[in-house]
Amino acid sequence: MILYTTLGERHAGDLGMILPHEHVFVDLRTPDVPHHGEAEVADVIALMAPEIEKARQLGITALVDCAPVGVGRRADILQAVSEATQFPLVVPTGIYREPWVPDWAHAASEDELYEWMLGELNGTIAGSDVRAAWIKLSAGDDGLTACETKILRAAARAAAVVDATIGSHTIRGRVVADQLAIIEASGYRPQRFIWIHASADTLEQNLEMARRGAWIEYDWIGDERTDADFIRRILTLLDAGYGAQLLLSHDRGWYDVGTPGGGTPRPYTYISEYFLPRLRAAGVDDATIQQLTHTNPFRAYARP
Repeated sequence: MILYTTLGERHAGDLGMILPHEHVFVDLRTPDVPHHGEAEVADVIALMAPEIEKARQLGITALVDCAPVGVGRRADILQAVSEATQFPLVVPTGIYREPWVPDWAHAASEDELYEWMLGELNGTIAGSDVRAAWIKLSAGDDGLTACETKILRAAARAAAVVDATIGSHTIRGRVVADQLAIIEASGYRPQRFIWIHASADTLEQNLEMARRGAWIEYDWIGDERTDADFIRRILTLLDAGYGAQLLLSHDRGWYDVGTPGGGTPRPYTYISEYFLPRLRAAGVDDATIQQLTHTNPFRAYARP
């Protein structure tokens, strides 16, 4: 298995701890805002390189950057930051949900979106030398729109060609169920789908989607919910036999184009410094922690 990064191909033995959902660069304004996604590369490096170095000092060896088209994906900027720090980043193809879907994607056919995503998975993202490792999407909280459904069908078809992961920012488990049904109808499988922000819904929904085969990603660790809630969820999924489908991250960073100076970044260090010791104290052994922080994220994002 190979993980495609901004510094080239990496194998499992090349890497240690991987954070599977973080951000280095975003623009959360809609794409119709003037100068969307524009920033000086040197400014991004100056703000984010120290945060990457803090992560490296704690043994983190790669970050998955989760910004798709629509929220400021700039593979060229990520490549520049990565080369300046000599730290690998994992970059997606794909498109965020409405109203962040750009006009060209609204106008594109499913076949055109399929060809575009497959091109970035097999080749490079325009304006960079970076190959997309996976597909990042999103869905509305009340259900998929027609355009989001079109994008998901195209993503499932493209992912199936290269055995790539599809990750989706989805808040409601019932919408995840709809996404999995569309993926299966398109000829792909739930085992290559990541429910991003799974903690936004109930533990029961997490268990149901795990039974369907999906990855369950807890990626707001250190923020909105208490560590105790995350630990309760993790222990329950481990006891139920779903340890090989769990991912842990922060959803932190980042240089924000819509904020003066890029804003104040949030470190990628909480899990290492605070959460993992608490997970160990709750009875999770080192082998399981290794699986959750090293093995699982590599397996989730690597491709044959």
